Amino acid sequence: MNIIEQIRDIKDITREQLELILTTENKESVDFLRRTAREVADAVYGNKIFMRGLVEISSHCKNDCLYCGLRRSNTTAVRYRLTDEKILECCDNGYRLGFRTFVLQGGEDPWFDDTRMCRIVSAIRGRYPDCAITLSLGERSRQSYQSLFDAGANRYLLRHETASPEHYAKLHPSEMSFQNRIDCLYTLKDIGYQVGCGFMVGSPYQTFDTLYSDLQFIRSFQPHMVGIGPFISAHDTPFANQPNGKVSYTLRLLAIIRLLHPPVLLPATTALGTLHPQGRELGIQFGANVVMPNLSPRDHRKDYSIYDNKICTGEEAAECRACTEQRIRNIGYETVVDRGDFNPNTEY
Repeated sequence: MNIIEQIRDIKDITREQLELILTTENKESVDFLRRTAREVADAVYGNKIFMRGLVEISSHCKNDCLYCGLRRSNTTAVRYRLTDEKILECCDNGYRLGFRTFVLQGGEDPWFDDTRMCRIVSAIRGRYPDCAITLSLGERSRQSYQSLFDAGANRYLLRHETASPEHYAKLHPSEMSFQNRIDCLYTLKDIGYQVGCGFMVGSPYQTFDTLYSDLQFIRSFQPHMVGIGPFISAHDTPFANQPNGKVSYTLRLLAIIRLLHPPVLLPATTALGTLHPQGRELGIQFGANVVMPNLSPRDHRKDYSIYDNKICTGEEAAECRACTEQRIRNIGYETVVDRGDFNPNTEY
């Protein structure tokens, strides 16, 4: 039995195996990893790729994370906020296009307080009771998370960024707490959300040890979703001149995560597509099963600039969806319009 089959069967990996898989230049080994991850994904979810409609509601952020183009210290960032009406209009458009999950994402913007966000979530839930509502709005209080859940939110995405406290401190300002980030994730799960964590591949100061810690955190936490993508530098940030993360590492880590946690919902991210023209297709071939076309108003897409050269900033929502669907069809997979909930019941 080779190490990839061993990882698949015991759903665990050693630090040495991780480094070997990420650094190997043996094309046969990489192809076997790809095929094995895809077999596991297909065993749980079949040939289905789930589409989520992404609405980027605000480019304001109170935080000053060193890697992010929306950090509060970036005076060149273009700031906007979508109104309640504009957010609902994006969801209306998405529903007509077949989306049954809406992902509301934004910087940590105090303007979107609990009163405003609960009103928005309630309006979407009332209008579209058959849809899932995912939020990605950063760290909030338990009371806030509970209120949003009670208003109708189903899922919450909060990347842990790194499972190493020391590494976390190198990516974030001193007022941000690694422990609070982890506590938020456990709070969300305790309330009843389907929860997503994740990290950037190739972020500054990342090592094989920190990546191994990330994988062990995912094994322990058992999230419903994991979002990983290559680090891409953003201008006017402290990491502007840092090299971007490797597409090859990202693809292999997608496959490893699929083997460690078979039922996970695993996006092929926009960041992956930004660094490679077929990045999202490759992500699917390495075990991903979610894509998130952009429903945001076209005139604001370029302003949600968490990193440089982001793709799909000039397309209308219908164009973005049609393009994504065709590209997935071209590699032999089927996009589906249902909610695409986490499926914990299939054993591989």
